[in-house]
Amino acid sequence: MTRVVFLLVPNLHLLDLAGPAQVFSTAADHGLGYESAYVAEQEDIPTAQGLALRAGTVLPALSADDLIVVPGWRSPTLRANGALGPGTLEWLRAHHAGGGTVASVCAGADALGRAGLLDGRRCTTHHDVQDELARDYPLATVVRDVLYVVDDRVVSSAGIASGIDLALHLLAVRHGPGAAARVARQMVVYARRNGDERQASAMLRHRAHLSDAVHRVQDLIDARFTSHLALAELAAASGLSERTLTRRFTASTGLTPLRYQHELRLERAEHLLSHGATVEAAAHAVGFADPRMLRRLRARATKVGA
Repeated sequence: MTRVVFLLVPNLHLLDLAGPAQVFSTAADHGLGYESAYVAEQEDIPTAQGLALRAGTVLPALSADDLIVVPGWRSPTLRANGALGPGTLEWLRAHHAGGGTVASVCAGADALGRAGLLDGRRCTTHHDVQDELARDYPLATVVRDVLYVVDDRVVSSAGIASGIDLALHLLAVRHGPGAAARVARQMVVYARRNGDERQASAMLRHRAHLSDAVHRVQDLIDARFTSHLALAELAAASGLSERTLTRRFTASTGLTPLRYQHELRLERAEHLLSHGATVEAAAHAVGFADPRMLRRLRARATKVGA
């Protein structure tokens, strides 16, 4: 039986805790042999969302097969909250030194940093506090704009929903991708994402504007990005002429409607390729009739990112 011990800090985010906890609870329902425990330095734990939690205050002895997960918390700065005593930090260090895995969600990376577990290792956290984490722990290498990072049994994630990705990854490592996929299906979440996928998807990166008409068109493209969508159909959905829509869409997002659809297709295709699909299969799955179009988009994206 593998124990997953969640170390709770006051003002923690519920989803940082509940997401990974649900993954391991569902894994237990599938017979994978997990039990969860919740510990803290105080019995009553207020959360950022207003729901109080109760935890044990005795730090358990753990085996190398067990996991410690530190959920993140709400705070204006990392150091403004999340203080842990020397005994708790030593418990984290000792578990890792004994061959165990420690993981963090969002600001929980700060707890690993205070324990010295980030020094000389790659790590990540939520994009809002990446700069602060890098300043506070100069011996760590903070990897930006990724979902999670694994380095020598120290696993850190960007936070919020990416804590689910982190937990599914740990399941896949221990039990294979099929087991992780079964848990993901049971939870009705997106198939396990790779750690190096961007924190903000294409659907989110181009939404920082105030045009309701463009948002309506993006909603339609998001829902049907594998289909052929004529500009006339998009214009009808927006209530604008085709010319006005193209001008307003480009001004709002930096892309034409077609380029936006291509970004969605490319992002989904890269996910399929990372899970073993061929270029031909990925191209057809995302709506390209000819895989050469996917190859051109991938080549262009690589050139832009170089």
